[in-house]
Amino acid sequence: MTIQDHELRSLPGVRVALKRSARARRFALRVSRVDGAVTLTLPPRAPLAEAIAFAEGQADWLARALAQMPQARRPAFGATLPFEGVECRIEAGAVRAPRLEGARLIVPAGEERLALRLETFLKHCARARLQAATERHAAALGRPFRRITLRDTRSRWGSCAPDGSLSYSWRLIMAPPAVLDYVAAHEVAHLAQMNHSPAFWAEVARLMPGYEPHRRWLKREGGALQAIRFRD
Repeated sequence: MTIQDHELRSLPGVRVALKRSARARRFALRVSRVDGAVTLTLPPRAPLAEAIAFAEGQADWLARALAQMPQARRPAFGATLPFEGVECRIEAGAVRAPRLEGARLIVPAGEERLALRLETFLKHCARARLQAATERHAAALGRPFRRITLRDTRSRWGSCAPDGSLSYSWRLIMAPPAVLDYVAAHEVAHLAQMNHSPAFWAEVARLMPGYEPHRRWLKREGGALQAIRFRD
């Protein structure tokens, strides 16, 4: 739970969310790779003044971490948009809905509706790919799932509820296909193991041998996918 926001004196404009955690034993400063949000977790009884002083003392590290965050970008005609790991050029054309032609995304003319049209197109493709991947992995695991839901989540790429419902970020369609497949395998594995124990990772490896490079890709490049702005 956030107990206070603090704007750093040494980094004007940078706000730190201070959160207490019963499990925290020391101060822990984190910069989200998704949206650049800065969070300082502190033990239950740690004085706020000490927490703020700690954050201020990490200003140089914070400045470097924030400088490495991907720059936000918006879809525009003539620009590119990643689709299944390939940067596709966005072009206006005589089409009724977005269409992929090689490394070209042909979209109806009209800048004002471009972002919405592309978001709708990406969601449609993501649902088809994720439904197929989820069904394949669930069959291999021998466990049924209830349904899949697509969201634009910022904190995670997928989740599995106790009732067997799976949720994914539709932005996975912009990642290479193997990365999307890894996330599907990861969430399906939770149908058997609702944890991240060695037994869970063994299930992931059984569903998708050699998954590690795809997991690393998402940690390294996922922030760039989140930095693409389709809405204000």
